[in-house]
Amino acid sequence: MRPISLLFFSWLIIANANAQDQYKIENDTVKTLAPVVIIAKQQSPERMAEIKDNVIYSGKKNEVLKLSNINGNLTNNNAREIFARIPGVTIWENEGSGIQINVGVRGLSPNRSWELNTRQNGYDISSDVFGYPEAYYNPPLEAVETIALVRGGASLQFGPQFGGMLNYILKRETKKKFSFETQNTIGSYGLMSSYNAIGGKFKKFSYYLYNHSRSAEGWRENSEYTVRNTHAFVEYRFNDKTKLSAEYTNMDYQMQQAGGLTDEQFNDNPRQSFRDRNWFGTPWNVFSLQLDTKINDKLSSNTTFFGLIGERNSVGFTATPNVEDVINPATNDYANRRVDRDYYKNFGVENRNIYQYKLGQTKNNLAFGVRLYQANTNRVQEGRGTTGSDFDLTIDGEFARDLDFTTRNVAVFAENQFKISEQFSVTPGIRYENINSTADGRFGFNAGNEITLPNKTISRNQPLFGLGIEYKFRTTNIYANITQAYRPVLFSDLTPPAVTDVIDPNLEDANGYNTDFGFRGTYKNYLNFDFSLFYLSYNNRIGGIRQFVNNDPTQGTYLYRTNLGATVNKGIEGFFNVNITRFFEIEKPYGNLDFFASVSFIDSRYTDFKISSASGTAPNVTITESNLSGNRVENAPRYIHNFGLSWGNNNISTTIQYRMSGKIFTDANNTKTPSANGVTGLLEDYNVLDFSAEYKFLKNYNLRTGINNLFDNEYATRRAGGYPGPGILPGEGRTIYISIGAKF
Repeated sequence: MRPISLLFFSWLIIANANAQDQYKIENDTVKTLAPVVIIAKQQSPERMAEIKDNVIYSGKKNEVLKLSNINGNLTNNNAREIFARIPGVTIWENEGSGIQINVGVRGLSPNRSWELNTRQNGYDISSDVFGYPEAYYNPPLEAVETIALVRGGASLQFGPQFGGMLNYILKRETKKKFSFETQNTIGSYGLMSSYNAIGGKFKKFSYYLYNHSRSAEGWRENSEYTVRNTHAFVEYRFNDKTKLSAEYTNMDYQMQQAGGLTDEQFNDNPRQSFRDRNWFGTPWNVFSLQLDTKINDKLSSNTTFFGLIGERNSVGFTATPNVEDVINPATNDYANRRVDRDYYKNFGVENRNIYQYKLGQTKNNLAFGVRLYQANTNRVQEGRGTTGSDFDLTIDGEFARDLDFTTRNVAVFAENQFKISEQFSVTPGIRYENINSTADGRFGFNAGNEITLPNKTISRNQPLFGLGIEYKFRTTNIYANITQAYRPVLFSDLTPPAVTDVIDPNLEDANGYNTDFGFRGTYKNYLNFDFSLFYLSYNNRIGGIRQFVNNDPTQGTYLYRTNLGATVNKGIEGFFNVNITRFFEIEKPYGNLDFFASVSFIDSRYTDFKISSASGTAPNVTITESNLSGNRVENAPRYIHNFGLSWGNNNISTTIQYRMSGKIFTDANNTKTPSANGVTGLLEDYNVLDFSAEYKFLKNYNLRTGINNLFDNEYATRRAGGYPGPGILPGEGRTIYISIGAKF
């Protein structure tokens, strides 16, 4: 079926769903969760109940992906397949390892999911939630039970990120005294993976442990990797109302970085690589201690102590791809590589509570809590590395840059669900943040002399407000939400790229808000849908503007980094899953046939962004200023559509899905013609088809297989200016995997 026909067919079904006038709604309460009709294996996503785990979700756009109901390449964490049922998710595909999941929503950057508050089992897993919110770690999806995504309305209860909250919820064994699960996979280009887990429940104790190890040579040259994830969980239930749990996760990996390509190199052969000495690794440790208790019939509480100790390590030749990494005839050796390292130590405590009370005859819910958080990052960069080719972080002398960053945060929050009736609820809320960020250390050397970074401290008190509304019609509901968000000044904003650059001492945090208005639910036993409009305002974006030194053209210019820009992202998001066999009342022996579509149209533009350039030589230097107002935001496609067809019968299930993503600009100037080094330029739209299947046999065993990028299309989702290698980064070509597993 042609893409335009698929799109047209999907919107016909959307129109049919909206035309129905008889709907049923669930009476969601704290005690009764909204039932979800599972129509064959691939029905997803589900939606959160109004209240779950001491969090109010009423009026918020949210999706829950139950991975056991989805066919896809879980072994390699193929985000393109897994997130296909959530509209508007942008995905960067740097390489095929799946070690890092890079997702964004509504035109926001997917860079290590940094516009999202990324969590595992409810606690933070990113480097520093405020100063460096990049998620270098995500759990292996074979160990994940569900993925929950709450859009911008999550900022009051989870933190101020514009994109919302992304939570990976790990598997647990809740019934048997002892269980064992294994999944073993081989695939193209040397892929070998083994996931093994044990778990159980004995009297008041429960436990779960897993180890996931994976390695491959990689689709591209110079892209081999090895990764290991180990996790341990134990829980003790004092009684039916109180339980205490602890968990620890350790990850370690080494990944060769194939680097970027120029457009000419990409068109010639996207699998080639001109970097065989670039490596990356991030040993990662996250841990938590959680206490859940029901104090009385009206009040329940959760307190989580959490921490993170990790590193970011890279070594390589970091020039653009049009610069060859060759042996120098004068030294008979390669150039020294650059070594950069980060060390993270983060600790925090978060308390969440739900208090249920009555106003008249209706039950109302108050969610409130407090968060204390401290994060320290020691960043050492520009070390003179070896001339070798292996993953060697040894340096000659000192790191040129040696910086310390500290973030301290205190937050209090509250949301109250006022139930005007059993069908209609209004949920206002507030969050109050106090954040202190400090930076000091050595910025570099000049003629052998240290250039120190003066101690910088930014303190701010930031209130956030929000309002959610939900009205139920039997099994459907209308929802609306408007919630403020902001993004604190990042560490990179406090440290200029060059010693001559100047940072505005009054630099302000980015701020703005998210709005949603949508209609979602189920109809009879064959339709699951969610359609909405969104508007995202993002103000105080940071950029650089050229200035004269001492306001004197004869002394040259410098780049002044300050708040310059604003963007608006708006659009439409739609999802539906229709069970075709039930819709046409086809008899059961033929199995279940589902068609799903997630469609999004995104308009992301700068409404104000000043830029400047300097020309001429002193004393005849001219600074020209302009404004990028009206330009499209970089890395924001105008549309993202996913269409899928899945069939299941007895122990067999298959899914084929098709992804369409629009072209993107890769810089704010909206440069169309690719640069000679591949760093800037338009990236064309792309289409990718994936196939996956599973067969369950002998009760406890399964056989899984799949083909990613079935038609072996050549495409790219991003360009890089630095890590993981400047230039255009190809998406993977056709790969095949086969996996056998068992659970006892």
